[in-house]
Amino acid sequence: MSINSSEQEAHTEGQYDHVHSVFESIASKYDIMNDILSFRRHKAWRKFTMKKMAIKPGDTAVDICCGTCDWTLSLAEASKTGPIIGLDFSENMLKLGGQKVRAKQLQDRISLVQGNAMELPFEDNRFDYATIGFGLRNVPDLVKVLEEMKRVVKPGGMVVCLELSKPTWQPFKGIYYFYFQKILPVLGKLFAKRYEQYKWLPDSLALFPGREELASIFRSVGLQHVEAYPLTGGIVALHIGIKEN
Repeated sequence: MSINSSEQEAHTEGQYDHVHSVFESIASKYDIMNDILSFRRHKAWRKFTMKKMAIKPGDTAVDICCGTCDWTLSLAEASKTGPIIGLDFSENMLKLGGQKVRAKQLQDRISLVQGNAMELPFEDNRFDYATIGFGLRNVPDLVKVLEEMKRVVKPGGMVVCLELSKPTWQPFKGIYYFYFQKILPVLGKLFAKRYEQYKWLPDSLALFPGREELASIFRSVGLQHVEAYPLTGGIVALHIGIKEN
């Protein structure tokens, strides 16, 4: 049975609306749940990523699906003087992120924009970096997002994705999937009073490409010198690609 374009658009819109409602509802608990569910490893993953990116003073960046702006702030601190934009579709997430930006007194360099990752409201060749952290698996069309990220970086610019991935070696793989599918939603209910919203996380990962497959997608959209790094036993992967000069 084939799916016509109107059915596909309805499915995409339905997925977008569902994910939007999930993140609007968990925004106030998002940071503490990140610490609990990753055993605070998300800070080390981001530190590793920033080292690989090697941002120079004055560099510009857009942080897609910026959430509560932890990575957005790291980008601004590394750039020192360059303008940084954080984009997210969740108003509640951006409100919390804005509080962090003001607390760091970086509102003169960080701009927050509510928008769609699949239709970035920026001109071509604008940024030195485009980043997305733990957001790519939640979008209806990840290829479109990567194409948009490539479009808005300058020639020679870097597209960076830090995302949950799929460990491949046993017995760690079995233990991880048991935790992710059975324990994580229960922790979400216990700490954030949200079970169904945190059940969405393992569901979204099940449909997401593995590390090598995502690297191939990076190449298919025209990114060069693609690198993929497994982190913490492969539960997370860092992907980097360069826009051709």
